[in-house]
Amino acid sequence: MTMVEQSSAYGLWDLVIVNSAVFILFAFSFFKPQTGRDWRSFGAFSAFLVALFAEMYGFPLTIYLLSGWLQSRFPAIDWFSHDAGHLLEMMFGWRLNPHFGPFHVLSFILIGGGFLLISAAWRVLYEAQRQGRLATGGPYAYVRHPQYVGFVLVLAGFLVQWPTLLTLAMFPILVGMYVRLSFTEERDARKEFGEAYDRYAVHVPAFFPHLKRLFGATERPRTR
Repeated sequence: MTMVEQSSAYGLWDLVIVNSAVFILFAFSFFKPQTGRDWRSFGAFSAFLVALFAEMYGFPLTIYLLSGWLQSRFPAIDWFSHDAGHLLEMMFGWRLNPHFGPFHVLSFILIGGGFLLISAAWRVLYEAQRQGRLATGGPYAYVRHPQYVGFVLVLAGFLVQWPTLLTLAMFPILVGMYVRLSFTEERDARKEFGEAYDRYAVHVPAFFPHLKRLFGATERPRTR
């Protein structure tokens, strides 16, 4: 493993604020929260981003707490250089700039795919709500809660790119919150759409799409 020699790039709290604001506003433009449930899920997502960028550019708490173990296991790495925050790239010893490493590429796929899924799902949901009908097209033909799936993909992407102890602890809490919110949404949908929603739920899974439907011909979920 080659030595990574870079000056420390922490304590940049202006970048923490700018990056947090940019990504939160970007997510807001995709998600467009309206109900109290929407705002709670969006607020938790925003807190995750702030915690992430606070360690990415502000203070590397995870590196600081794990510095003894990391230095003993990987002595050739300057763990307080900024690129060392890409922990997975460093620990697996890829001889690449971490911004072009496999974990970083995977993170962009997850983050980009998540945001695209959130955006596509919102358009379908908005049109269905405007017409007073159940959303079953687009991403809703594959999973019942595509926006929450999208948020989890984005969170997972950031974790792969820049894992921290705080965001690792927050991740299962946020996933659990999204699952609970989905239960509440389904209860409300059953009250509004009755048997139509039950028939839809029989054919479409909550979070994990059927592989045949995902990669093959799609049969539109039955709601009548």
